[in-house]
Amino acid sequence: MDAITPNVVFQIFGMQITDTVSSTWMIMVIMILLAWWVGKKAPVVLEMIVDFLNDSLSDVMGMSAMPYVPFIGTFFLFIAAANIFSLIPGINNPARDINTPAALAITVALSVYYFGIRSRGLWGYLKSLAEPVVVLLPFELIGHFTRVLSLTLRLFGNVVSIELIVAIIFSLLPAVLPSVMAVYGAATGLIQAYIFSVLTASYIGAGVAANEEFAEKNLDKEQAELVQA
Repeated sequence: MDAITPNVVFQIFGMQITDTVSSTWMIMVIMILLAWWVGKKAPVVLEMIVDFLNDSLSDVMGMSAMPYVPFIGTFFLFIAAANIFSLIPGINNPARDINTPAALAITVALSVYYFGIRSRGLWGYLKSLAEPVVVLLPFELIGHFTRVLSLTLRLFGNVVSIELIVAIIFSLLPAVLPSVMAVYGAATGLIQAYIFSVLTASYIGAGVAANEEFAEKNLDKEQAELVQA
């Protein structure tokens, strides 16, 4: 259990900083420096990443995902980087601490509300949660909660299972095979990053699509009223 339990490494003004938090900070610094270097030396690489995310997420959302690529793309890059950079000694995968997947999942859930309210207004979005009948509102809210739970457990479970498998093999076999398994774990992490991003896009896309349908219906209604007038 020590392998997946965060350990306190130092304190700042009385606040305990765990290895999960320190690893997250290191990954953030590496990502910022790497993005700066790639943007300066090979900006076309960044363009390719943006285009890949836009094309992939647009297919899922059924609309242009470009307005949401900076947000969703950050999840993809962070989760992918966390799995790759965890191969570096001294850096632990933040997702092996369940608090990190939970924080990411909660952020996704709040973003769905944010984008929904931004596109439809507070009252309009609240009304959409109760459609087609108010009786279904509790079930809708339960569904939102299960999204958070599903995203959390999916990411946490996959990361921990791979790390435990590598640890077991490392204790039984020479170091060569565990090294291969570690690379396999990083590749699996890329898949998990993609899945997490796609699910996030589908949740946001569902709400935004509903809002666009609502706007189109109102527009058609207004045009019909103008014609009758």
